[in-house]
Amino acid sequence: MAMHVVLVEPEIPPNTGNIARTCAATGTVLHLVKPLGFSIDDRSLKRAGLDYWQYVDVRVHENLESFMKEHEGRRMYLATTKGGHVYTDVSYEDEDMILFGRETAGLPRDFIAAHEANAVRIPMSSDTRLRSLNLANSVNIILFEALRQQGFPALK
Repeated sequence: MAMHVVLVEPEIPPNTGNIARTCAATGTVLHLVKPLGFSIDDRSLKRAGLDYWQYVDVRVHENLESFMKEHEGRRMYLATTKGGHVYTDVSYEDEDMILFGRETAGLPRDFIAAHEANAVRIPMSSDTRLRSLNLANSVNIILFEALRQQGFPALK
């Protein structure tokens, strides 16, 4: 039993490496949905998560459509700046999947629209010039809230 972090078309190797490290430390399954902006053998990806990569349950998917077909019926939440719900409003359960989009563009707009009821966001200042928080930070914020709600299962 584990939470699932899904990176849809990640582009920046160090972000994915840092997320892989978090997944290893929390027993979270990491899904990578192609196309990837790097090779998972990329030196910078390995450098960011070298000591942890072998401990991560990584599952690679050819594209978002095949991922969705394979996991039809699963509970999923879309992390997006366009989410109608704050991420803390969700009651997360074991085996839930949290999807995150590309660093430069997020999740596809039509995909968000089709799953609007499950779109969550991290509150940010309306005065900021930033589009969003760093992907690795966003994963940590939402994942640790989900784990906290479950009593940090299997973590000490």
